[in-house]
Order: sequence, then C-alpha cells, then structure tokens
Amino acid sequence: MEIINTIGRRKTSIARVYVKPGKGEITVNDRALNDYFKSEILQTTVKQAITIVKADGQYDVTVNVEGGGTKGQAEAIRLGIARALVNINTENRPPLKKEGLLTRDSRMVERKKPGRRKARRRFQFSKR
Repeated sequence: MEIINTIGRRKTSIARVYVKPGKGEITVNDRALNDYFKSEILQTTVKQAITIVKADGQYDVTVNVEGGGTKGQAEAIRLGIARALVNINTENRPPLKKEGLLTRDSRMVERKKPGRRKARRRFQFSKR
C-alpha cells in the first residue's frame, strides 16, 4: 500500500491528509500532534476515526492544515482521516458513517449584511 491522500474541510479550515502504514505517529504542519493541539479534547477529536476502526498504531498520518481556528482544524483533520480509512478498507465505512464522521459539516459563518451591525443583528431602534 502506498500513501493515501485525502482532504477534509470544516468552516474555513482545509486539511490535506496523507496516510501510510507505520507506527501510529500523527504529524500536523511538521509538528507532533500533542505539540500542535495542546488541548486533550482536540487531540481526541483528531484520533476519533482511527480509534473507532481500531487501527491504533497501524498508520502514520501527516497533515497540512490551514485556515480557521483550532477546533475547525481538528474537525477538518478528523474528516480527512476518516475518508482515508475508507479508501484503505471499505469495511471501515459503516462504523464511521454510524458515528457521522464521513459527513462534511457545511455550516459556515454568515456574512455581514449592509445596514446591519452583524449578519442579522440590527442597530438599536430609538423611538424618540
């Protein structure tokens, strides 16, 4: 098996994920996972797809991620890893699909409209 290349997106984050057989090392932007994501919750989010298919320590994952915040980046990486695991073995699809990890979360920030304070918030009305 050679390197599997997939892409994951969430909000404005884009993650390019490269998966190959290895010892289970995850590298994000040339840094170790626990060095890039300090929060334990975000580290668990990134590893969630690998844990569900019980592939801990079988694949090395290299990620280039840009845009957005830390949570959006973590969820983009999770989607990319899930897609790569399905490319490697189609038997991984049902458990990942059941957990909702193969669905692209399309929610984005709504743009600010002219004549408004934010996307929907109006300026305060003054009767007098």
